[in-house]
Amino acid sequence: MYFQVRWPDGSRSRCYSPSLVVADFLRQEESYPLAEFVDLSGRALRAAGERVREKYGFFCTGAARQIAEIERKAAAFTGEGSVTVESFDR
Repeated sequence: MYFQVRWPDGSRSRCYSPSLVVADFLRQEESYPLAEFVDLSGRALRAAGERVREKYGFFCTGAARQIAEIERKAAAFTGEGSVTVESFDR
């Protein structure tokens, strides 16, 4: 699944999750303070990666890459602003 987010500067990212579990952590059309979004999305993607490990025997590298990308993008901001989850799609 993918989730589209809007960053504090108005830019958008299409983020990948190997599992629908991300929707248990984040809500569509909800805005989160930057640090909270990084925390919640990281927790969601680690849970998704673990689901892959349970099924296939290895952690999903796509989830790991997405966590790193979210952290990299968030680091460009000074901890200010919010991130909006705009949509989920498959």
